[in-house]
Amino acid sequence: MNSHGKERDRSAAIYRAILKLKTPEECYAFLEDLCTVSEQMALEQRFEVAMLLDQGSIYQDVLQKTGVSSATVSRVKRALNFGAGGYRLVMDRMNEGDDQA
Repeated sequence: MNSHGKERDRSAAIYRAILKLKTPEECYAFLEDLCTVSEQMALEQRFEVAMLLDQGSIYQDVLQKTGVSSATVSRVKRALNFGAGGYRLVMDRMNEGDDQA
């Protein structure tokens, strides 16, 4: 196995760990232990930006509602439109859950 494969195996451990979490409380506790307060806030803000953009909010409104930088809004918007599809996957699944509630 080349060194890139070993790196991928090591980094995959975090994703396998996340998949073991069963409740929002477990996820919160894990991220609280794993991340600094600033890192947690950044994750939360990025996801909030993604949800607002997905709901059709315009750029200026997102900036005002979230207080994030314009660079963050641009980065999230780019990921929503041209990224790996992770935001879309999660938001679609969250919306499915809303229909079942």
